[in-house]
Amino acid sequence: MKLLAAVVLVAGLAGVTAWGGEAFTGDEDMGTCVFEKLTGQDYKFCRRDLEVFYPELGDVGCTYIPKCNQYRKRISKEWHSPKIAYPQADKNKKYVLIMVDPDAPNRANPKYRFWRHWVVIDIKGTDLRAGKLRGHVLTDYGRPTPPSQSGYHRYQFRLYEQPAHEAISLSPEEEASLGSWPLERFIEQFRLGSPVASTQFLTQHHSD
Repeated sequence: MKLLAAVVLVAGLAGVTAWGGEAFTGDEDMGTCVFEKLTGQDYKFCRRDLEVFYPELGDVGCTYIPKCNQYRKRISKEWHSPKIAYPQADKNKKYVLIMVDPDAPNRANPKYRFWRHWVVIDIKGTDLRAGKLRGHVLTDYGRPTPPSQSGYHRYQFRLYEQPAHEAISLSPEEEASLGSWPLERFIEQFRLGSPVASTQFLTQHHSD
């Protein structure tokens, strides 16, 4: 959040990036991108300064991804996994990171909730503080790819403290499918409790 608030895009991208509370407006001819903050319940999901950095955009936590400069297309087709940082991480603990889309196939009828995009366990607190996500990957990172005409999707990042000596894994049935993942059951099974930090961004298909 802090980086986006004042970031000016790198040379080669015409114009200035600004932060605004009003609806996103982007004029690609003028080269200006205004990032809209989330509001209401979507904003309340973001807590405890979990940071998610993508190239050129900086920390996308609690924002809409703008269409200008092909950002929605690039986040879904080009960029790899984001840099994750949690400055408040306990150096002596390990963490679990989960990224999901609760709006599959759309927010009005999320019959495939939750769509699993990324699961990493055994992340050391020291690495999280330094923005280095090293751990055991249970689900490889899947780019945000909301279907055309499905509206905005929430892409949520949930960070949990990993209980000591807990062997966390996905069942063969879970590994066979990314959609309709029983997230609550997974959390209960491995005694993860409530997230210590969480954030999300919203985006939609790049052609919409």
